[in-house]
Amino acid sequence: MEDKIKVQAKNLTKRFGDLLVLDDISFDVKEGEFLCIVGPTGCGKTTFLNCLTKLFDITAGEILVDGNPIDCKKNNISYILQETSTMEWLTVEQNVRFGLDIKKVDKKLADERVAEMLEIVGLTKFKDYYPRQLSVSMIQRVVIARAFATYPELLLMDEPYGQLDIDLRFKLEDELVALWKKTGTTIIFITHNVEEAVYLGERIMVLTNKPTKVKHILPCELERPRDVTTKDFVDIRNEVTDLIKWW
Repeated sequence: MEDKIKVQAKNLTKRFGDLLVLDDISFDVKEGEFLCIVGPTGCGKTTFLNCLTKLFDITAGEILVDGNPIDCKKNNISYILQETSTMEWLTVEQNVRFGLDIKKVDKKLADERVAEMLEIVGLTKFKDYYPRQLSVSMIQRVVIARAFATYPELLLMDEPYGQLDIDLRFKLEDELVALWKKTGTTIIFITHNVEEAVYLGERIMVLTNKPTKVKHILPCELERPRDVTTKDFVDIRNEVTDLIKWW
């Protein structure tokens, strides 16, 4: 049985005036896949996500979800930005519940989802705290738990761990993998950190500098949990690094 295609970018092109950012990009993302996107700083990784969510108009080409133009009113999509986005006046539990309340999810199911997400990200004991009482890494856990609580069909993540130190990053990445396995969500994860891409992704898409094209997409079939010290891991990391360095 063939894998179902969740997201298709077809000849995607984006200009800002005379500046060509995305240049005729085409690729597919399978349903339930964890795709990492890497490339040079400023190459247009975030621009792609903003086109996907219709924050930016597309100059040419198209992006399809389940074979149809994306409709943010119908498609269940979560988007985690680089900046943390908790609501300061709500508790941890209320923040995680926020999307479920908007979607008018049954209270019993919402209670179960919130409890489940808080447990996975280790925040059950902090459910009555406010964001101002939390560390940066704990706030990021709130954001991720909230994104997964609605069991989104598609989760977009734009360098969510860029400001964290390496120990915290690995811990949050492990929690992210656990949530992904639990929900079966399709994830598109943007990062400038090659090691992070190899640690998380099932495939890694490497972009060129502007005007941006897809340089290469390579599989990453390492067993989980992944060990950054193994030869296989280091070999893939080096291959991705070389693809980014040499045009």
